[in-house]
Amino acid sequence: MTLSNPTGPAVIVDPFSSGGMYAPAFKEAGVPVVAVLSGPDMPEVYRASFHPEDFPEVIVFDGDLDAVTARLRELAPRCVLPGAESGVELADLLAERVTEDLANVPELRLARRHKGEMAAAARRAGLPVIRQICTADPEEVAAWIEAEGLTGRDLVVKPPKSASTDGVTRVRDDWREAFEAQLGRPNQWQIVNDVMLVQEFVTGDEYVVDVFSHDGVHSVTDLCRYSKVDNGTHMAVYEAMEWVAPDAPEVAGLVAYTKTFLDSVGFRTGAAHVEVMLTEDGPRLIELNARPHGGGQPRFCRAATGDSQVDRAVRHFTKDGELPEHYELLNPTLVVFLISRSAGIVRNADCLEEIGKLPSHHAHVVGVKDGDRLEVTKDLLNTLSLGFAVLSGPDRAQIEADYAEVRRIEAGLIVTEDPA
Repeated sequence: MTLSNPTGPAVIVDPFSSGGMYAPAFKEAGVPVVAVLSGPDMPEVYRASFHPEDFPEVIVFDGDLDAVTARLRELAPRCVLPGAESGVELADLLAERVTEDLANVPELRLARRHKGEMAAAARRAGLPVIRQICTADPEEVAAWIEAEGLTGRDLVVKPPKSASTDGVTRVRDDWREAFEAQLGRPNQWQIVNDVMLVQEFVTGDEYVVDVFSHDGVHSVTDLCRYSKVDNGTHMAVYEAMEWVAPDAPEVAGLVAYTKTFLDSVGFRTGAAHVEVMLTEDGPRLIELNARPHGGGQPRFCRAATGDSQVDRAVRHFTKDGELPEHYELLNPTLVVFLISRSAGIVRNADCLEEIGKLPSHHAHVVGVKDGDRLEVTKDLLNTLSLGFAVLSGPDRAQIEADYAEVRRIEAGLIVTEDPA
């Protein structure tokens, strides 16, 4: 068995998005961090969040797993962790080879990345799941729809290996169009959709349970409630995300469901967030993302709870501090996602900077400037490229008032038709 080295560097595979927070956090604790890139061509969506200056060494995986493995064994790391979705599968493989004592269960590797396999693992563990089929054959889908009594009902079509709501489409009788439009084509992570997932459409409140796991113990760092809206034909547009108090009545059931699910897919080490729909019949799995909650969430989690997945990872791998089983809510905190209702050229992006003057303002990001072309918000990647606001503080009423102000400011953004 290849064991981790408690005095070695931390290795982060694709340290993008929230995964970029690992390097400064480990460095503050006196631990160097080595980056592994899962390919020579970085996804464009991650480019701005990668800071190569944070790493004394950057290793690029070009398909030769043995070469990367050999170099990491020379470095003798204390851990190998994924930073972003694109690095999840490679991080699993490298951890099995380099830090075997910290690896997730190898035989269940696909179930930690493929949405169809996730649901199958949950079902084997006795958890109720959303009815679904994963196939490349539209006739098989048609037969399944009829057999399940879903004819004429709303359905969801999505790629099994995407993230950030990429490709998630709500359909009914026109499901074939959405199915065939994505089948055989690459998603935003340049993974070809060789099969597609078709699910019944379920309703309820959507939650995300964030954990840091060690030795198969899942410590809950926070639990948030999402709200989403339809934006024209797009059904998976994030509207807001709110941290939920740990004593809220729904929390215990959601956490129990999540921990059983994580066990079912062999998740033992690292940060993960599990999205769960709380329906009238109880929790139902949406998906697992076996890496830190994206979009900088751990940074904002510190304002809400005083802790985060990244902070717990550093404490665990440096043996410096306790890891509580649960979390506290120190400040009500709300992320407000900006939404573009129309496409065109941005004319007054500066108006969004008014968000920074709100009393409960904690942080905000504006991703557009005058002259940029803005698309209609259709998924989380579009949302994050436009921007968001984080409101936090002891006064929930002030946060609610400031939320209304964010929407008022957003409505003042001028987007005009492209010039002829």
